[in-house]
Amino acid sequence: MSKIKILTFAINILPLKIYNSINSFSNKRKTVITIGTFDGVHLGHQKVLSKLKISASEKNAESILLTFFPHPRMVLQQDLDIKLLNTIEEKKNLISKFGVDNLIIHPFDLDFSRLTAEEFVKNILVDQLNICKIIIGYDHRFGRNRTATITDLIAFGEEYNFDVEQITAKEIDEISISSTKIRNALLEGDIETANNFLGNPYSIDGIIVEGKKIGRTLNFPTANIKVFESYKLIPKNGAYIVSIEISDKEYFGMMNIGTNPTVSEGEQSIEVHIFDFNETIYGKNVKVNLLERIRDEKKYDSLDDLKEQLILDKKTSIEKIIKYQ
Repeated sequence: MSKIKILTFAINILPLKIYNSINSFSNKRKTVITIGTFDGVHLGHQKVLSKLKISASEKNAESILLTFFPHPRMVLQQDLDIKLLNTIEEKKNLISKFGVDNLIIHPFDLDFSRLTAEEFVKNILVDQLNICKIIIGYDHRFGRNRTATITDLIAFGEEYNFDVEQITAKEIDEISISSTKIRNALLEGDIETANNFLGNPYSIDGIIVEGKKIGRTLNFPTANIKVFESYKLIPKNGAYIVSIEISDKEYFGMMNIGTNPTVSEGEQSIEVHIFDFNETIYGKNVKVNLLERIRDEKKYDSLDDLKEQLILDKKTSIEKIIKYQ
């Protein structure tokens, strides 16, 4: 067993405790808290989580990541078209890998958004969550209309006896990562940049459903994947090298995201051709990890031309997956 695997095992001895609201959290121990949407749980977020874990250990306290759902933009700006890097379930799974003690996913609504900064600090952070320290970004704003700043938070810390650790602009700039940059990279088909920022392959969770079965006629049967949540960001249409996790086993394959213009252009679909695989998996939950983008989606003159392209795609994919094994 490698050192990395041993470390991961040690971190996961104590499972992440998950709460669906602030009110459901009850703990007499002091806590160290960070707050944010943490969409993607990218390398910048991971740096914050590392600070959180170390600080909690130093203070003999429990660590808390406080996040919100729906995304505040969905509520305050009625931005129902916003696409996120993670569904809630994906976020839970990612956070569980970083040694955080508690994850609170609080329902975000208009009433919550109207809390003043002091109400939020006194009633929630101090009285409900028993805070002794907060770790927060230099540009963090909070309270009604997001009017309170890090300066206000430091003043509240002095008044209510908790420490404030500020993640400086320099630290953020050194990483130069944001969820927005990752979203834009995925929408442009730049999977390499997205994966580098995330620190792991971008993934899509879903369930296998029946498709039109046209791939079988080309000797390229595909697993058609329906994503669980409409707000999940789907990368740019095209062909990708992927790995797919099914029932705790991992396989390699190639995936097409698109409208199948050669056959009969329709709604966007996600189809994976799994290499060396011949099982019936309808209804199975799966996770697809996007490793590399091969090409754009294209309309071919005939199904024979499409099949020739798929043969080339498979050859390319098999040659490249060696580095991911």
